[in-house]
Amino acid sequence: MKLDARRIGLSLLAPVLALVVAFVITSLILLLAGDPVAEVWSTLLREPRPRTVVNILNGAVVYYLSAIAVAIGFRMNLFNIGVEGQYRIAAFCAAVVAAQGYLPGFLNILLGLATAMVAGGLWAGIAGYLKVKRGVSEVISTIMLNAIATSLVAWLLTKARDTSAGSGSNVTNTKAIPQSSQLDGFALVPGASNKVYTLLVLAVLVGVLYWFVLGKTRFGFDLRAAGQSETAAVASGVKVPRMVLTTMILSGAVAGLVGMPLLFGQDHNYGTTFQPGLGFAGIGIALLGRNNPIGIGIGALLWSYLDQQSNSLQITAGVAPELVFIIQGVIVLAVVIAYELVRRLSVRLEQSKVARELASPSAPTPEGATA
Repeated sequence: MKLDARRIGLSLLAPVLALVVAFVITSLILLLAGDPVAEVWSTLLREPRPRTVVNILNGAVVYYLSAIAVAIGFRMNLFNIGVEGQYRIAAFCAAVVAAQGYLPGFLNILLGLATAMVAGGLWAGIAGYLKVKRGVSEVISTIMLNAIATSLVAWLLTKARDTSAGSGSNVTNTKAIPQSSQLDGFALVPGASNKVYTLLVLAVLVGVLYWFVLGKTRFGFDLRAAGQSETAAVASGVKVPRMVLTTMILSGAVAGLVGMPLLFGQDHNYGTTFQPGLGFAGIGIALLGRNNPIGIGIGALLWSYLDQQSNSLQITAGVAPELVFIIQGVIVLAVVIAYELVRRLSVRLEQSKVARELASPSAPTPEGATA
């Protein structure tokens, strides 16, 4: 197999250029703010402790699921901004159902996962239905559904809250899931007192299915075709409205899984302390990973790494932890810009190559043309 050196070089140029641009812009921001540039970067690049490594991996598991949910919509040119609301609804429903202990042990976990996927899919399906039947932009509808989901879950939480702890706590949460359904995790990092979420396996499985279904099946081809050209998709027999609704439901179903590692591996209930912001982070990570399952995994690890290092920034370098949000945003913008620049460069190089080949005296003469 012959390797295309230019193609490989262009593939490597984009991420390298993005990192350089992100480093330069962030350093300029630090200089303007009067923060110590060298100390900030030395803190961020310092080798994390084993416990922090586990936290990074756990954060990446959740972020990965969120980004895959967003990427499913992106592959069809649908902007599912509602992952935040979808995973909240799903996590609450799964927590309430799993807490009942209808099934023993592992079967109860599967019931919780199925409940989450159904709840997330149905909630996303509302936006899909509005787009197909009423022409409402999924961006607007999913943003509004986020607000509705947040308020709805807060109200439902007051009805389903666990009253066994008494009234002395300010934290409101559902009843805890049974001990037999709580996952202990994997001791993957030597020297760490905490463990990696067991549902890391779920994230890997979702990534593999995402790659296979969207890249290797007729359904995936139809989905991508409908996203690239609706006219061409209709001409090839794809029912675009049905595909839009199916894609939104599928994206919401995966979004429903976002909170499951937290529910079964850490919190064991849903409450006011359940981690927020996971859906919005997924948008940035999907862009960072270019909707590629491996790229999204790298992006999720980077995002989680920066999150965990934000505490060290405040303590060691004396800067605000919000600086990490700036770095994350700059990296996403740098990646988008870098890949677009490299794409344009690639097109120009290809055009130049074709022009040279056509102008070459040894170029073959088209059949029927005079020499």
